[in-house]
Amino acid sequence: MKGKRERKPGEKKKKLPLGRTLSNNLFALRCIWQASPLYLIVYLGSSFVYGALDFLSESYMLRRVVNGVETGEPTEDIIRFVVILGVVNIVISITLGWFWNVISPGKQRRVSAYVEKMLFRQAAKVELGCYENPAFYDKYVRAMDEAYNRITRVMKTLDDLIARVIALSANSVLLFIIDPWLILFGLFPLLLGFFRRLENIATHDLETARKPVNRRAEYVKRTFYLNEYAKEMRIGGMWGNMLRDLRAAYREYRSLVYKYGAKQAIYGYIQRVGLDVVTILGATLYAVWRCMVIGPENGGMLVGDCIVVLTSIGTISYCLNNLIQNFAEFGEHALFLEDVRFFLDYQPAIKDGPDTAPEGGGDVTVENLAFRYEGAETDTLHDVSFTWHKGERLALVGSNGSGKTTLVKLLLRLYDPSEGRVTLNGEDIRSFTLDSYRDGFSTVFQDFKMFSLNVKENVLLRPAREGDDELVENALKESGAWNKISTFEKGLDTILTREFDDKGENLSIGEQQKLSLARVFADRSPFVLLDEPSSALDPIAEYTMFENMMRATKGRSVIFISHRLSSAVLADRVLLMDHGTITEIGTHAELMKQNGKYAAMFRRQAENYLGSGVSEHE
Repeated sequence: MKGKRERKPGEKKKKLPLGRTLSNNLFALRCIWQASPLYLIVYLGSSFVYGALDFLSESYMLRRVVNGVETGEPTEDIIRFVVILGVVNIVISITLGWFWNVISPGKQRRVSAYVEKMLFRQAAKVELGCYENPAFYDKYVRAMDEAYNRITRVMKTLDDLIARVIALSANSVLLFIIDPWLILFGLFPLLLGFFRRLENIATHDLETARKPVNRRAEYVKRTFYLNEYAKEMRIGGMWGNMLRDLRAAYREYRSLVYKYGAKQAIYGYIQRVGLDVVTILGATLYAVWRCMVIGPENGGMLVGDCIVVLTSIGTISYCLNNLIQNFAEFGEHALFLEDVRFFLDYQPAIKDGPDTAPEGGGDVTVENLAFRYEGAETDTLHDVSFTWHKGERLALVGSNGSGKTTLVKLLLRLYDPSEGRVTLNGEDIRSFTLDSYRDGFSTVFQDFKMFSLNVKENVLLRPAREGDDELVENALKESGAWNKISTFEKGLDTILTREFDDKGENLSIGEQQKLSLARVFADRSPFVLLDEPSSALDPIAEYTMFENMMRATKGRSVIFISHRLSSAVLADRVLLMDHGTITEIGTHAELMKQNGKYAAMFRRQAENYLGSGVSEHE
């Protein structure tokens, strides 16, 4: 993400090189081919069939019938031609209609699933830092929004191109046979291609500039209907602030429409005048003059030829004008697909190592660790060193902003350190594959999430298997969530939240936290990381939960972060973090004896619960 300058949202992105434009459009067709070759073959193949049939059924048949009557061609020959063409049309329409209505929907879903999986797999690989980079995140959002739509639109544009090339070629040959001078009228739309390109650039610039505005407007709308904002939106005047931001977004959107819409209107008007007046009207007057003034007997046109000119010149002009549009659309698709390919081609900074992490865990050593977030002026962590012995329970304590959560993210290798290293049994964790290393951890973050799935899947964080009910039930009992879950009519099969199921259940924050902790009890991985796992519990419930956790995680390596220092008493050792480094380390008794910052914090919290008469030697 460093080095090459990122384009700001709304900044004009000029035309891509021809090679990259071609590459991006071929990428889209390749995606469809890999998802469903039959769908691509039939979709594009039908363009050839329909293009030929449209010409034969319209321009050619009209000329054949009118000129045949005028020149005295046998009626049975004309009727035979019309009947055969009609039968062919019916057979092809039924065959392709069956494909579009019966086969095509499933093929479309397959293409959609292929594109989504491709994006989701990449999204799972990119490091957390990408989500904190506005330029990268904008590209990511555009990729997610545009990928399937743009990929299928490339196929549709190619489909239009094929149909128009066939119509253009067939009608041009026919007009050339009738009168070679008519081709000049048909070629005039090529000169309008410059204005078509300018119109497409304005359209692309408008769409690009609208993205951040739309994101802000959608965010405001979410605050009015999502449950997580409901309470705050009804207290005070926050709803007024949100409406203010929505109005500002609409004003910005309106200004963008004024800025780019005028250009679109002018360029479009020039094209319409050139097409309607110069091409169609000019060719019409010329054909009527050849037919009515000069006449067939003097080398002019037959009536059928004149009628064909009136219809075909419009077709040729339309096809030529829209061929320019097709090529411009390929350029537009390539611009949007550039964001998709940027995202898919991005090489994550957090990469797999060559080795598999040991399954049984071991000693984790943090050596001179330092870390700075991208764009930050100072290190969040510096000079952090300690050893987390196998089977040891560590309490990580400290004030907000001291770096505790960042340290947990480094232990999980969600980030790599700026300096220093983390080792497992003496091996740098960067030498292990990400999956094998992270599979060794059971983790509950402070901002844990509930999914709109059943209780079992929310605890297991994987598809449920036969025999999992007992495991999940025991885990819920250990975390204290079973008392609530057991009251549900469907028990472990109850869907959490009512977003998609009217019979689902909504849990309080405290109940959600207990359920999230059950994930640790249901997983037997050697390492356990708990970031504020009990912030929504009262002190007594928290202490009980920690006692249960210590008993259930016996033999496993545990690090837990807690602001209530009473729980730190249960740990084997306590690590106090302050201003991004570890300032005190030892057992609770040892740190109390040192009488440093940890002891002062512990006594201050104890006084809040027990009064100011707490013993200095607690």
